[in-house]
Amino acid sequence: MKRYERQIALPEIGISGQQKLSQAKVLIIGIGGLGCTVLQNLVAAGVGKIGIVDGDVVEETNLHRQFLYNLDVCGRKKVEVAAEVVKKQNSEVDISVYSEYLNKLNCLEIVADFQIIVDCSDTIPTRYLVNDLAVRKGIPMVYASIHKFEGQLSVFNYKNGSTYRCLFPENERLEAIPNCNDSGVLGVLPNILGAMQANEVLKIILGIGAVYYGKLLIFNSLDNSSQSIKIEKIENIINKSFLIHRGITVLDFFANKNALIIDIREAYEEPKLDLETFENVPLSELDIFMKDVNINQKVILVCQHGNRSALAVDYLIKKGFLNVFHLQNGILSLENSYSHDT
Repeated sequence: MKRYERQIALPEIGISGQQKLSQAKVLIIGIGGLGCTVLQNLVAAGVGKIGIVDGDVVEETNLHRQFLYNLDVCGRKKVEVAAEVVKKQNSEVDISVYSEYLNKLNCLEIVADFQIIVDCSDTIPTRYLVNDLAVRKGIPMVYASIHKFEGQLSVFNYKNGSTYRCLFPENERLEAIPNCNDSGVLGVLPNILGAMQANEVLKIILGIGAVYYGKLLIFNSLDNSSQSIKIEKIENIINKSFLIHRGITVLDFFANKNALIIDIREAYEEPKLDLETFENVPLSELDIFMKDVNINQKVILVCQHGNRSALAVDYLIKKGFLNVFHLQNGILSLENSYSHDT
């Protein structure tokens, strides 16, 4: 009680509110810039059970914004390090660790015991998956994203409100699929947006204040300006491929002898794919190329990190291709499995 006495002193919280926090179960997807801040704030507030999901490892480039990590832990799994650090901050909190990326194969099992999902991911396919998972389970999705000096915030699927797909319907055009290249970011920005996400989570748990749903907050860190955009509610349609796992592992990739392998990266992207049989078809030309491919042919798409290929798979499924897959985590996952030009 001593730890929480300053927030218990708030009439809107009190002892009953602290009990609500201790009984809450929150799942955080991604323990990067946003996720580190969300996790630290929820642990400090006394949220009883927190799940953290991320398959990434700590890199030196993370350190200017992800304050749970330091040079000594570079190369280690983010979720493992994060759990160790926050358990020292508050040993009363139950931390569940999932050292893997969220995907269509594991998502239902992971989310089963949680009441709120906090989307701190940095890939579009993951955001659609988190949205569909929240809709399917009937729980809120607390969303934020950042780009350079700007951040966005909203709470989706709250009280049957708008969803991520209401704001960003899946684009049917291949040319609209973004490049995987990372943009720069000011280190303080994910910490600002992550604190905002944590604030929304606490309001939902405690039933206080005005939860930020049905609208999108856009924050500019250069001049501290913000604007609010209303999000129109549309029918909640979950991606038809939601329960179909279309990602394959490195082992499965090399086991597919008769599959048509298509590298959809641009010509300038490294490393090169060093395989005897594959097609190099930039994403912008894939539509034309696939017109000559049998609809039943097994196809495996690959890109740099697996983001563009996942979106392209969904696009081809909608076009009628029945046997199309993509390499999870992209070309970089093959670095230790084949030699390539540098």
